[in-house]
Amino acid sequence: MASPTTGTQGEAPDSGGLGRRRFLTFLVAAPTLTIATKIGIDSVAPEEAEAVIPTPPGPAEILDLGDVLILSNAPTAGLLVLEVREDGRVRLELPRTEVGQGITTANAMLVAEEMDLPLDRVDVVLSDARSELLFNQLTGGSNTMRSLYTPVRTAAAAARARLVAAAARQWGAEADRLFTRDGAVIAPDGRRAGYGALAKPAARADLGKLSATPKAESAHKLVGTPQSRKDARAMVTGQLQYTLDLDIPGAKPVMVRRPPTINGTVKQVNNEAAVRAMPGIIDIAVIKTGVAVMAETFGQALDGKNALDVTWNGGTVDGENNATIKKKLQAAALPFVVPPLLTQYVDGEFDFAFASHAPLETNSAVADVREDGATIWSGMKVPILAKQNIAQELGLPENKVTVHVQQAGGSFGRRLFSDGAIEAARASKAFKRPVRLMWSRIDDMRHGRARAASHHKIRATFALGQVLTFEHRVASVETDWSHGLGEVLTAFASELPVGGNLSFAQTVFLLTVKSPYNFGVTTQLLNEVPVDFHTGAWRSVYSSSTRGAEEIMVDEIAAKLGKDPVEFRREFIKDDRQRAVLDKVAELGEWGKKMPKGFAQGVAVHGEYKSYTACLVEMDARDPKKPRVTKATIAVDVGKPINPRGIEAQMLGGLTDGIATTLTAGLHIDKGLPLEGSYSQFHYARQKNSPTDVKIHVMPETGEIGGAGELGVPAPVGAIGNAYARATGIKPRSFPINFPIDFEPFPR
Repeated sequence: MASPTTGTQGEAPDSGGLGRRRFLTFLVAAPTLTIATKIGIDSVAPEEAEAVIPTPPGPAEILDLGDVLILSNAPTAGLLVLEVREDGRVRLELPRTEVGQGITTANAMLVAEEMDLPLDRVDVVLSDARSELLFNQLTGGSNTMRSLYTPVRTAAAAARARLVAAAARQWGAEADRLFTRDGAVIAPDGRRAGYGALAKPAARADLGKLSATPKAESAHKLVGTPQSRKDARAMVTGQLQYTLDLDIPGAKPVMVRRPPTINGTVKQVNNEAAVRAMPGIIDIAVIKTGVAVMAETFGQALDGKNALDVTWNGGTVDGENNATIKKKLQAAALPFVVPPLLTQYVDGEFDFAFASHAPLETNSAVADVREDGATIWSGMKVPILAKQNIAQELGLPENKVTVHVQQAGGSFGRRLFSDGAIEAARASKAFKRPVRLMWSRIDDMRHGRARAASHHKIRATFALGQVLTFEHRVASVETDWSHGLGEVLTAFASELPVGGNLSFAQTVFLLTVKSPYNFGVTTQLLNEVPVDFHTGAWRSVYSSSTRGAEEIMVDEIAAKLGKDPVEFRREFIKDDRQRAVLDKVAELGEWGKKMPKGFAQGVAVHGEYKSYTACLVEMDARDPKKPRVTKATIAVDVGKPINPRGIEAQMLGGLTDGIATTLTAGLHIDKGLPLEGSYSQFHYARQKNSPTDVKIHVMPETGEIGGAGELGVPAPVGAIGNAYARATGIKPRSFPINFPIDFEPFPR
């Protein structure tokens, strides 16, 4: 990097408080203008709450997981790279992974806004794994736009400043009299120079000292307006390249025969010669996770792996099933502190089944492993850790492993683990040639990661119309946090309000789960059971079940107090922004309207990562075994919506996840393996299960940017549970509510 530089002069100070931060930008040695940025981060100040019996702020209200990630990103924020090319296009290397959440479009909007450039002339590409970024290449915790909002704007502002300075030098003009529009620098006399023509001159290091401040947010014309995804057309026309669309010379299809139970290992392959003789089979190799079969086509590889006769060693959970797991979780739930002796109380116990992430794109990767190095292509949300793990697995120096991050077809937390990439590297090493690895849908359902099963106990005490205590005890199968987030928490443990001897899981729980209500003394505690399943953070992690169960209990407390569910929430909610989204859904969703017998409304709220939402649903539960959400209204406040259309998509996805996992979608464990092996068996919501009438209202800007990716699940879970209870008179306690084994499981 060369000497420090900054951007255009004469900009108004940022109305969003950017003037409180320190900016530093760097000119990167490159043929055309390339900028990197660095900023300082302000401390987080908790908001004050007022209520009848105030509840002190929980850890997540003081410092949430997103704040921790932002702090961890700060030292390497200066390594963000933006390039102006000679064709006038601007290219941003995004150190995050696009898995369908729309971050490439949102970040392109930030660049286009700052540089006065048409959106279609901004290209956002996914950065390869870059070890020097440390913690700054982890996609998770609803954190991408929160952490990149300022660095991306700063880089774009600095690039624009240099383009203006280069034009000023060429014309002998004063830079502060020039302006930019439509991808060009323009002089008062009408002279015009496109960014492409200025790209090389602007890369000179001798343009002098410049000042760069991102535009005042009040001047934004593009940011905050609904925009369609830049990659939407490519997606729907099949032009977008995912991992297995890559044409890597010599890479042959590979599939893996997996054990009949989780974490089983190969004892003996009994018919290797017969399988090798099958059409198209190229090679067979035993690897850590099973028996890999290479063939000319994926169909032949599938036939070969299905034909294998393997004797297996046992797995880690061979004797487990839903009943044994439930029993362990019930025993592990921590006791309540407050005995219900002198006050009225409401108790509730809830069970949530394992749930598959079920992304449309199964685990896949391309790997080319050689004696002196390796190259991997895959959709990965923690690519630096993947690079380190692959290097260790192969016995190579880390700088000899190149990891190319690909856009992925869904994640919902699944791709925080790079299982497919690591397995592909093992297979390529074993076969001594490049491989294209694909997991079957059955493999993805049964051997992939899943949301951990959990048991919840909740007790609320009340008197004289006030809630005195609210206790929530969560017992969960261990969630695997070995994907890199644990390293972040370790690095910042001394600064966290929940540090000390707390486990990663408990720390994440306390940094994400919070009650929005003034319910007196409120405690929310997690205890995990070490049962060795393949688990991972599922969308909204602990909040989807924890807050969903709490919202069902809120309705039951309101009923005990003889209060309307909406009015009760309005009275006890801490934050005005949370109350505002509740008011909006009550208005738009016509809360309290008369419904026919068997129909009902349900409402719930949720706040997470500096954002707030409320959901109101209408349900037809005339047949309690086949309930259907017929209408949904959602209001969402993310503080500063970059792309409202993207926010709407996130909320719609959260609603669909909530419908699925609350009503029908879960995993049955039998003899150490999920029975479900396809979408026909894992009953995720179909089009027929989804409401045709959905209103999503994005609230006007209210403050700093908040997270959106995980926000949209918990409120629908609570609202659907409440609607079901009101429509049927049945208190839902086990989820999914309707969970039969109505299929013939695939062979193990």
